[in-house]
Amino acid sequence: MTVSIREVTKENVKEILSLRVSDHQKSYIEASEQSLEDAKDCTFYRPAGLYWEHVLIGFAMYGFFPGEGHSGRVWLDRFMIDENFQGQGFGKMMLTALIEHLVNLYHCKEIYLSLYEDNHRALYLYQKFGFRFNGELDINGEKVMVKELSGLSTYSF
Repeated sequence: MTVSIREVTKENVKEILSLRVSDHQKSYIEASEQSLEDAKDCTFYRPAGLYWEHVLIGFAMYGFFPGEGHSGRVWLDRFMIDENFQGQGFGKMMLTALIEHLVNLYHCKEIYLSLYEDNHRALYLYQKFGFRFNGELDINGEKVMVKELSGLSTYSF
């Protein structure tokens, strides 16, 4: 099985915009259209399509954000699997690939994300991968989680 993380281009943007989550998940993540608008407004964001074989199954947006009081943080700001591919193990597969991608790209020791605590499915997945709450809230009131990377292992199940 081949997983690839591809930047959003004019060749795949329509397909990216067609990705959807179920109705009950819409309050937890911005639509890909909003994410692409956010990426235009903030150059730190890097939107990407998540592919299994050659099939687009999800979307992510990540980036390195310089910060006050710290040297900066790598954020996995958006992560979604299209509703047609949920419940089939793609979330774990893509999160594994994303963590490896971020480590290779940024040589980071930590990865940050935020979520609403009542997003139980996402919370469970992130906790399985070693993300833990750090006591912070982001600007939207979401709880911040961090994964500390050590040694050769970048993820755990």
